Amino acid sequence: MKLHWKILIGMALGVATGLLINPETTIPGLGFLARGARATLGPVVEPVGQIFVKLLKMLIVPLIVASMVTGVARVGDIRKLGGLGARTVAYYLTTTFAAVLVGLVLVVIVRPGVGGSALGAQAPEAVETQVTVSAILLSLVPENPIKAAAEGQILPLIVFSLLLGAVLTTLGERANPLASFFESLNDAMMRLTEWVIKLTPIGVYALITAVVASTGPSIFANMGKYMACVVVGLAVHSVVTLPLLLKLGGGASAKRYAGTVAPALTTAFSTASSSATLPLTIECVEENAKVPPRVASFVLPLGATINMDGTALYESVAAVFIAQLYGIDLSLGQLVLVFLTATLAAIGAAGIPSAGLVTMAIVLSAVGLPLHGIGMIIAVDRILDMFRTMVNVWGDAVGCVVVNRLEGNETPAEIR
Repeated sequence: MKLHWKILIGMALGVATGLLINPETTIPGLGFLARGARATLGPVVEPVGQIFVKLLKMLIVPLIVASMVTGVARVGDIRKLGGLGARTVAYYLTTTFAAVLVGLVLVVIVRPGVGGSALGAQAPEAVETQVTVSAILLSLVPENPIKAAAEGQILPLIVFSLLLGAVLTTLGERANPLASFFESLNDAMMRLTEWVIKLTPIGVYALITAVVASTGPSIFANMGKYMACVVVGLAVHSVVTLPLLLKLGGGASAKRYAGTVAPALTTAFSTASSSATLPLTIECVEENAKVPPRVASFVLPLGATINMDGTALYESVAAVFIAQLYGIDLSLGQLVLVFLTATLAAIGAAGIPSAGLVTMAIVLSAVGLPLHGIGMIIAVDRILDMFRTMVNVWGDAVGCVVVNRLEGNETPAEIR
């Protein structure tokens, strides 16, 4: 059975168990069953959920360092990237910033988590202090990376990891031992992440049981608004922002170009993996759209590594949604922190299904939001993962045309 089906089953069982445990639930003739469930399942479910959350937290620091150092190191000597590399990275940063901004604006306006503040009593990890923009800028550079890792200071740890990866690209053969170490660590962390993700159905069951037991079924109205907010945000980014960049920066028709890369987009949607879709994306861009191989062979693999527009948008919406669920009013400084962390964490997100769950934990930890809230979004993550992966691949494909035009090449007639 596929993992997403197991997660849905865990969600359904969690709802049923939560309603059974909820003190306000009355079942005519079966009151003894509800009392028995409260006595036996109640004390067990919450610790199981807490163990799953701790497993996610356990992954954060080593995964950040390993994945980001390895991701940057694989780019090649940053001093030799030249104009093509600089333009590609600038494009990817621009689109990721735009995606996160769209997500934040939507979630602040729609406020999908408002009304679920009954969860506020369960937010022991929440940080209530105000975070200023100047404090965020000062915190970007860690005085001691080891101390930052030990204290869970996520943003400076991300910056240090990116800088370390960049330095490794300039050392030539001398960097091989350290690069090999981080690659091995990254592979090991990915395998460990896969193991933890396999426990997701149990974690979802325990976390949702605890939530429904304390709030009742009303929480799912908030979940519907959250899903709609993410999907609308992804739609705005994919049919407004990216086509605008494609037209102005690449001189191409979004409708014609989308037709040429449609096989890659549908594959991305079905597999929820931008890495698995990469060979087909390259084929569509080079063969169908006639983008020069020199550009496509550089821009697309790099995009599959660092360009995660959809993931960044999803993480920004989810972080603010969880804050709203717990009745936490994020300050401007904390929203800026969400903006920066979602952008940087998306760079390190591996192009594999459910990687967004781990980077979501990174964003929540950076802002000081309770990781228990992740149980709510895990339940619907697979559905949203398919949408955001398709947006990730569409952003990579658009980047090929824009960078090709910035390189001084003519836009292929097939997509004008």
